[in-house]
Amino acid sequence: MYLNYNTMLKIQFIMKYCLFLFLTMGLLSLSSCTKDAEQVNNDYVKGKNRFTTLIDGDEREYFVSVPNSYDGNTAFPVVFMLHGTGGDGERFYNISGWKELGEIENIITVFPSSWRYCIKDDGKTKNITKWNITPDCEWYFCRGETGKDDIHFLNTVISELTERFNIDSKRIYLVGFSNGGQMAAKCAIEMGNVLAAVAENAGSFIIDTIYSPVRKLPVLFQVGNEDFGPGVTNPPIELSSFDSLLQTPGNVYYRIKTAHVRNFGLDSIFTISGNNQTVSIADFHSQNSNETNVFKMVFVEGLSHQYPNGKNHWMNGAKVQWEWFKQYTLP
Repeated sequence: MYLNYNTMLKIQFIMKYCLFLFLTMGLLSLSSCTKDAEQVNNDYVKGKNRFTTLIDGDEREYFVSVPNSYDGNTAFPVVFMLHGTGGDGERFYNISGWKELGEIENIITVFPSSWRYCIKDDGKTKNITKWNITPDCEWYFCRGETGKDDIHFLNTVISELTERFNIDSKRIYLVGFSNGGQMAAKCAIEMGNVLAAVAENAGSFIIDTIYSPVRKLPVLFQVGNEDFGPGVTNPPIELSSFDSLLQTPGNVYYRIKTAHVRNFGLDSIFTISGNNQTVSIADFHSQNSNETNVFKMVFVEGLSHQYPNGKNHWMNGAKVQWEWFKQYTLP
């Protein structure tokens, strides 16, 4: 069949128009799919993430490790790890061992950073990062410095995690080391409504302040028998003496024990377990038979002022403390 030139042009126009409609519909469909994917995936990647949030006008940061197994369909537990004096969240993301355990145990692990201050500590002026553990501290802010509301910061992070991820709100735990351990003790008092359990390491209550916790929750305190504070060395304390230290007024272990017994309504009578070669453990239980909160003190052989990660010490603190955490959920 013979087609003239004008007919050919009309056919070409119709074909181009149909192709245009096809491509346009395809792009609209692709745009819709992309939008849906963005809504599902949010703004995180598997592995390391750095997020910031505005707290009382200040930009605060926290690092989050998302396990490869996370797909949003299953609620994951959350563990916070608070660094010590002079550190930051990224440092403990790298060295604590919690992100590696999170990958194995399907835990979203969170590493917030504290704030940098001018402080007076042991007669010296320092410019250094600290968690605001007031009033339970023996250092002071320099004149003109105002401590940040770290409880507000941590609660905000939990709210943002809830919006961004599918987390198990009954299984949120918090670990702290040194100044972070002291902050963990403060969180045990003020955040019992959102935390299932807390682990304090090489730092805790140090003055005789009386607190009323939001909830009497399970608390673990761990310290090494070679830990006399940052940069301080002394002969190791025998693990066999832990029992008597907890009953002798004046030493730091007695003070920490007494503070927890008083603040969490515990029976002062405790049981000792473990051995004299690796760990000595003191267990305390509630005075009220209707309450299930406990306090566990762990005295570790060969551990100086550091968080044990299985490389710097024979103990893997994250692994041991996760096994303890798993027993507890928020009521």
